[in-house]
Amino acid sequence: MAKIISPSMLSADFGHLDRDTRMIDESAAEWVHIDVMDGVFVPNISFGFPVLKAIRKATDKFLDVHLMIVEPMKYAKRFAEAGVQLVTIHYEAVDDVRKALEEIRSYGVMAGVSIKPATPVSVLEEILDVADLVLIMSVEPGFGGQSFIEGSAEKASELKAMIDRAGTKTLIEMDGGISAANSGMLFAAGCDALVAGSAVFGAQDPKAEIVKMLNS
Repeated sequence: MAKIISPSMLSADFGHLDRDTRMIDESAAEWVHIDVMDGVFVPNISFGFPVLKAIRKATDKFLDVHLMIVEPMKYAKRFAEAGVQLVTIHYEAVDDVRKALEEIRSYGVMAGVSIKPATPVSVLEEILDVADLVLIMSVEPGFGGQSFIEGSAEKASELKAMIDRAGTKTLIEMDGGISAANSGMLFAAGCDALVAGSAVFGAQDPKAEIVKMLNS
């Protein structure tokens, strides 16, 4: 099982985006998480291609893009072409999840599917063969700094058992309220990657905090 920290750039200082991205580039974090929000699928608006371009320029690390938008397939190809390695869409945002994931994979990048806290992992059982990653939201998507929803670790364990039964190599990622206080529990529950925003960028020493999360 992998142990990956993917700092969320949504919590970075946008006035010093290049500095913060380069700091993550020099850290033990293997991935960089990009939250794309449209103000429709979720209440807030974040950033799009110009900011993504700046982040891509400042790091060679794996870019992990989470599309919290309506009609994500209108933009999936553009994100794939922008130099990212993983494009994750929401299960709740598309009519045919299998078709969407297959299309994303056809662009030469990994395809991920995310579920909101109220969506059970059981809905994913029939599509694990085309999902490179499942992102479990452990807060309501759209806002940073929320508290971790209890029971999310159990969802990861349930999903891990499903993946083992299916015999796929699907990775499990979790996003929301992640910190050194719960990262060890979540890795033990079956998570391969953890998204952390406030816990990283709000720390006195972000690089040390990432190491702490990996070793907790």
